[in-house]
Amino acid sequence: MPVQLNLFDSHAHLDAQAFDADRNEVLAAARKAGVCEMLVPAIAVSDWKAVHDLCAAEADLHPAYGLHPLYLPQHSDRDLVRLREWLRAHGSVALGECGLDFHDSSLDRERQLHFLREQLRLAREFDLPLVLHARAAFEQVILELRKFDGLRGVVHSFSGSAEQARRLWEMGFMIGIGGPVTYDRARRLRRIVAEMPIEFLLLETDSPDQPDAAHRGRRNEPARLPEVLRCVAELRDCAPAEIARATTANARSLFTGRT
Repeated sequence: MPVQLNLFDSHAHLDAQAFDADRNEVLAAARKAGVCEMLVPAIAVSDWKAVHDLCAAEADLHPAYGLHPLYLPQHSDRDLVRLREWLRAHGSVALGECGLDFHDSSLDRERQLHFLREQLRLAREFDLPLVLHARAAFEQVILELRKFDGLRGVVHSFSGSAEQARRLWEMGFMIGIGGPVTYDRARRLRRIVAEMPIEFLLLETDSPDQPDAAHRGRRNEPARLPEVLRCVAELRDCAPAEIARATTANARSLFTGRT
C-alpha cells in the first residue's frame, strides 16, 4: 500500500480566475493527492476579500495578504494604510506576496522599494512571516531584509545563486521550490536543492503558474505538488515521505506555529 503523503503547498493562488470554473474539484484533487494544507497569498487590495472568504470556508487553506510588485500600477500609498487596517481586522498567517521584480523594466524600482520597505515594517509590526517575490532582484531583496531585525519568511520560487540562498537561510529565511526544479535545464537550482539544509526547504506549486516539466504549458494546480516532491527526493537521494515530513513541518512551523 502506498504511503499517504501529507504535503503543504506553501504557495498557491487558488483565488485566481483560472480556477473559477472548477475550484472545488481542484481542491478535492489536491487533497486526494496528499496535499493537506495550502497557503493562499493575495497580491492586491482587490484580491484580499476573495482570499479571506476562500480560506474562511476551507480549514486547510491559510491566507496571506500583500501588495505584489508586478501589480505596482494598481497600488497606491493608501493601500499600505488599508493593509495595516486589514491585518488588524482579519487573521493572517503571513504578509505577502510582496517583494521586488527588476526583470520588468517598466516598473519603477524606487516605488517598488517603497512598497517593499513599508511591508517589511508591517511584517515586523504584526510579527508575521513574509512571502517574498524576487526576480532579478535577489541582491536588493537581501539588502533590504538586512535593514530589519527579526524578520522571517520564505522567498518563493527561488531562482537565485547558491550564495544568495545561503545568505537567505543564514538570516532564517526559507527557500520555496516548485515546478522549475523538475526541468533538466535547471542545473543550478537542482544543485542548490540537493545540497541545502532541509530545515529551510519548502515545497510549492505557485498555481496556476509554473507547472512541472510533465505539464509544461498547462494550468498548474496543487495536486501536482507530489511531482515536485519526487524530484526533490531524487535530487537529495531521500525517500519522498522523509522530504514530505520535513517540508510540511517547516511550513507549519513558519505559518501556523506548529509542526
